[in-house]
Amino acid sequence: MDNMERCYSNIKGRRALNFKSFSMINFINPSKEKPFLLIKEKYHEALKKNQKNIEAISVASYSKTNSFVDSRYVNLKIIDGESFIFFSNYESPKSKQFEEHNQISALIYWSTINTQIRINGLIRRTNRKFNQLYFSKRNFKKNALAISSKQSQPIASYHNVRARYNEVLNSDSLDICPDYWGGFIFEPNTIEIWKGEENRLNRREKFARIDGWKKVTLSP
Repeated sequence: MDNMERCYSNIKGRRALNFKSFSMINFINPSKEKPFLLIKEKYHEALKKNQKNIEAISVASYSKTNSFVDSRYVNLKIIDGESFIFFSNYESPKSKQFEEHNQISALIYWSTINTQIRINGLIRRTNRKFNQLYFSKRNFKKNALAISSKQSQPIASYHNVRARYNEVLNSDSLDICPDYWGGFIFEPNTIEIWKGEENRLNRREKFARIDGWKKVTLSP
């Protein structure tokens, strides 16, 4: 069973996952490797301190067509073992850039505990079966936007966006995932966990996937 099938089975079999939450990361099949244990530990520390937008993660992509790097925040929804999953419109600029160039650089920052997590790895789409299952468990109001929005495309006015959204919201197909929407999964090659300290005496631990995970401590 590959990663996607395992994740699919776990989602299908568990009702406790917070797919309808706007501010949660779901941990599935938690890895026992040190960097992932630390990420989960830091996540819960930040959660206890009421970290706002705790699921926010900056992801950077590279456009081969235009030869530039682009970045934006997305919502990290699932950490499955050693894989990170977020969702997007497959026709958006970032999706096209990831199709052109499958390397990703990602960054999480939790201000309440002054901790950032830097990640580099390879990214790919999740499969259709997985996307449909996840979509069927989401809040239908969010699904209406996913269906109605042509993400990042120029529009005549915001009024048109709301009109199209309301039109879709009143339809009866809000549990059917469109082909142009779905997940991306990336698996890290390196992870750095940075903890800010007074006078910039910051703690930095970097992990690299080399026959398992190897740790080095970096100078501030």
